Amino acid sequence: MAKGLTLEIVSPEELLLSERVDMAIIPAVEGDIGALPGHAPMIVSLRAGLVRAQVAGTTVHEFVVVGGFAEITPERCTVVATEAVPVAAATAEWIEERVRAAEAVYSRTATTDEVEVREDALRQTQLGSVLQARV
Repeated sequence: MAKGLTLEIVSPEELLLSERVDMAIIPAVEGDIGALPGHAPMIVSLRAGLVRAQVAGTTVHEFVVVGGFAEITPERCTVVATEAVPVAAATAEWIEERVRAAEAVYSRTATTDEVEVREDALRQTQLGSVLQARV
């Protein structure tokens, strides 16, 4: 068996990455998960956050994801994102647009029972703050 695992990042528009890596770090709803070769099979929901691909202890790729799910197997980690973009392409305008949309959803759901939707919108606004500091 080849060293590492295959990390695939897929958005509705395209396959963004398909590469062998030593570890993939994904933003699961339950917390960040480090997927390594031989990982127990699982499917997890994603929160807004960063997917990081590491080779030899160094981050070689970073992508912003705005939700979706990931399937992890012993040989592969497939991230199916509702929206994804390389961190380098996450311009200030792109970030501001997502933060505004998330704030609108948060405001709309503030007085409803849509707790999960509201919490996801809050996480997206928090992600915007982290990314704005990097841009």
